[in-house]
Amino acid sequence: ISECQRQQLESVSYSSRYALGLFYEAGTKIDVPWAGQYITSNPCIRFVSIDNKKRNIESSEIGPSLVIHTTVPFGVTYLEHSIEDVQELIFQQLENILPGLPQPVATKCLKWRHSQVTNAAANCPGQMTLRLKPLLVCGGDGFTQSNFDGCITSALSVLEALKNHV
Repeated sequence: ISECQRQQLESVSYSSRYALGLFYEAGTKIDVPWAGQYITSNPCIRFVSIDNKKRNIESSEIGPSLVIHTTVPFGVTYLEHSIEDVQELIFQQLENILPGLPQPVATKCLKWRHSQVTNAAANCPGQMTLRLKPLLVCGGDGFTQSNFDGCITSALSVLEALKNHV
């Protein structure tokens, strides 16, 4: 790739955060009036979702699950800490938001090193053609924005590049 392309790709930056999944036994009740809550008053937790409520799925055989996303500053600060330590910190903060939450039967904490684009590649609306022979096209939210519209914009841009090559 050219030096200019390399610099454009290196200029792309992403936010970082953690996601924590909590899984409960069938019959467990998570008694809140919402399916998802955006949290603005906590330094650690940004979003909590009760997945079965969000998806409108009621089942006597499958227990509820919670998904918790951390704030970007928390994710950046604890990016290189152990998953176990980070999970414990998230649990401590979750107790402030949902006191008395039952103990989950399983948990899964994931480091989301590249969460959302904070700075997309400059002058690359939706894609970057790296080579013509063989054709090599890069796409994704690193060339647009981190949302569904950005995904569609990039996909259409990649499609145009492919059509122009054929």
